[in-house]
Amino acid sequence: MSQTGIAKKNIRNFSVIAHIDHGKSTLSDRLIQTCGGLAQREMSEQVLDSMDIERERGITIKAQSVTLYYDANDGERYQLNFIDTPGHVDFSYEVSRSLAGCEGALLVVDAAQGVEAQTLANCYTAIDMDLEVVPVLNKIDLPSAEPERVAQEIEDIVGIQAHDAVRCSAKTGIGIDEVLERIVLQIPSPEGDADDEAPLQALIIDSWFDNYQGVVSLVRIKKGVLRAGDKMKVMSTGHDHIVDKVGIFTPKQTETGILRAGEVGYVIAGIKEIHGAPVGDTLTHAKRPADKMLPGFKKVQPQVYAGMFPISSDDYENFRDALDKLSLNDASLFFEPENSGALGFGFRCGFLGMLHMEIIQERLEREYDIDLITTAPTVVYKVETTKGEIKMVDNPAYLPPVNDIKAIYEPIVEANILVPQEHVGNVITLCVERRGMQTNMVYHGNQVALTYELPMAEVVMDFFDRLKSTSRGYASLDYQFKRFDESDMVRVDILINAERVDALAMILHRSQAQYRGRDVVDKMRELIPRQMFDIAIQATIGNHVIARSTVKQLRKNVTAKCYGGDVSRKKKLLQKQKEGKKRMKQLGNVEVPQEAFLAVLKTGK
Repeated sequence: MSQTGIAKKNIRNFSVIAHIDHGKSTLSDRLIQTCGGLAQREMSEQVLDSMDIERERGITIKAQSVTLYYDANDGERYQLNFIDTPGHVDFSYEVSRSLAGCEGALLVVDAAQGVEAQTLANCYTAIDMDLEVVPVLNKIDLPSAEPERVAQEIEDIVGIQAHDAVRCSAKTGIGIDEVLERIVLQIPSPEGDADDEAPLQALIIDSWFDNYQGVVSLVRIKKGVLRAGDKMKVMSTGHDHIVDKVGIFTPKQTETGILRAGEVGYVIAGIKEIHGAPVGDTLTHAKRPADKMLPGFKKVQPQVYAGMFPISSDDYENFRDALDKLSLNDASLFFEPENSGALGFGFRCGFLGMLHMEIIQERLEREYDIDLITTAPTVVYKVETTKGEIKMVDNPAYLPPVNDIKAIYEPIVEANILVPQEHVGNVITLCVERRGMQTNMVYHGNQVALTYELPMAEVVMDFFDRLKSTSRGYASLDYQFKRFDESDMVRVDILINAERVDALAMILHRSQAQYRGRDVVDKMRELIPRQMFDIAIQATIGNHVIARSTVKQLRKNVTAKCYGGDVSRKKKLLQKQKEGKKRMKQLGNVEVPQEAFLAVLKTGK
């Protein structure tokens, strides 16, 4: 029995998975409302999206867990532990972690949009973990909804039974009771011993840092019982801690004092070191430890790297602490210290994609009040030197000299794109522009599934935005790394007054180097303030200059006082000015404003 007298066979753990904007968070709202998790006055739209950024952008970034109690039609009372997950491809790691704590998943599909790429990706992640997938057709209140067509699409594309899928509308509340009944009927109850004698095994699904309580961990109890006051051990570090509080989210934090096998809840043990309870770790009792750790989560590899530097060097320490706290909360963030001649001390950070990078930057600026400059993002290249060494390079500054490079290999991803038939032409044109190779094309009713092999550097920059605009928002994308391919990549350096600015270096394909170089140089010319001397801005590959522009000097009209007389008097004054400017140029140094760095990120859109 759990602390509220509910037998283990009546516990249901499930996640809500779907593509972006298919109504996951709204469906979660209705489930909370129907089961009475919050009073009517406490409800708000997307109550689980607690971060400001989530509410502004209308996307879910962090998975949130909730425990509800539901009185089913069979007269039994059930405990539902569910996790609302993000839908964007950049947060797929968050989804796979959430699924590890569940026995089933609600696959929410928009009855107007149909199956999209992330629907597929998330569903396959759930099937790989042997979860029971329950399809739900949402938004049936829309005039454009076609539940029959979408049910057929789910069967054709995803390959799970959907002809009897629940049809509901999370916004209006139609069919919510039926969704709850399906959850109770189709999702299996958890396994594992819930008696006091069994050795405790609790998997940490998520952690975050609270300034007052230390590390708060969200755990799924696989075996045994965890009570407040127990002495627990973190298996990876071997450290012991006394449990201060245990409880559940209803979605308010509610202390219960006990968690049994099969339940999902939070644990607070006054852990003050930020990495004291890493995500994917196992908690057990200090006295009766479990014999082995639970299989955690595979470490995720960052796809995009960028340098992040605080504008004020005094913020460096705060920046490091902020990154530490964020990496506890977001296990897919990677960072290491970096030093740049132009920007001072900062960190090289690894992200899962461009949206992930944007969100992290925004969270650092809002939650920790740190102003940052971010350098142009790059992917990881594999470089073979003439000596036969293999190096992985994620920073253009570390690329060996041209003469020492035998070959550069760039990462290739396999992109799955689902698009309505009328937009196929535009999408294919976009993929060809981005040096893509088509490997497959399948028609499913009105939808077309395209498979392309694309260079990762092309995908992470702004491919997603371009794909959305070229298909009026209907196309959807999912991609994963496939292999490294040899490619004609070059490093383009930006020189200002013959000084190399390391933070502006880029690794590009030779076919694009010329026009990207010219783009950057022209942008810089507009943004660098004029000085008392000419400033030459050049883009180079090695010693070969591929683009140049000049910021003209500010000049005083030295010949204004001459009226009449010989022309040699004017020449003499101009010559004198010219020599002064030359002397100035040797001593003068150029401050590059922050806008110039940001402009480089935005070229080529």
